[in-house]
Amino acid sequence: MSLRGPAPQPQEHPMTSPTTTTTARTTATARTTATARTGTNTPVTARTGTGTAAERTGARTEEAAALIADARDRIDALDDRIIGLVQERMAVSAVIQEARISSGGRRVNLAREMEVLEHFRDALGRPGTALAMTVLELCRGRV
Repeated sequence: MSLRGPAPQPQEHPMTSPTTTTTARTTATARTTATARTGTNTPVTARTGTGTAAERTGARTEEAAALIADARDRIDALDDRIIGLVQERMAVSAVIQEARISSGGRRVNLAREMEVLEHFRDALGRPGTALAMTVLELCRGRV
């Protein structure tokens, strides 16, 4: 019997769904990614804020502003993918916890969590440890 109820199902993320166009999944341009994410041909940055692109981005030239706007669109798309991956990790973690608890084990395996912390620290440096702590906290679920 589960202490948490049924394990959450992984949520399909719009950036990785089968219906996402091949172009949106494979292109390196931020505008195409923003189009796939927002469903419009207008970049996110062009639809938000007022004033010139340079004013919205803090750039001193329109050329730099365009580069910043494109890069921000790409970051927004990456953030969407990261969120989807964290949600998927949460669902997988719930399955593991359910199996561990139903077999008489504890909900959390501290030795495994230490491995995860070390992996993030090795890959990302000291800030990676804080990121790993946040991910682990999200994935522990509710008591």
